[in-house]
Amino acid sequence: QVQLVESGGGLVQAGGSLRLSCAASGRTNSIVVLGWYRQAPGKEREFVARFHWSGGGILYADSVKGRFTISRNNAKDTVYLQMNSLKPEDTAIYYCNAYTYSDEYWGQGTQLTVSS
Repeated sequence: QVQLVESGGGLVQAGGSLRLSCAASGRTNSIVVLGWYRQAPGKEREFVARFHWSGGGILYADSVKGRFTISRNNAKDTVYLQMNSLKPEDTAIYYCNAYTYSDEYWGQGTQLTVSS
């Protein structure tokens, strides 16, 4: 089992920055890919960014490329999503997601609201 706990969401003005955290615990050595997804009100959940747990393989959605950065603190098994130049359309619940070879895990989500 892998547990994922997100934190760091909040209210920020357009143009501002915020950093989300995802703390992974449990069988973290079984994680293959870890990423961030988001779901805005009335919309489907969409991919934001991901990377290979072993390193590399970083991929971003076109909508966040150049503004968001995904990174990892190896010592803490914590993954970050640094978000800059935030826009009102970035408003959503942000979820951490992990794939192993046999299972998929989701965190509970953290709310980001960007005011115009």
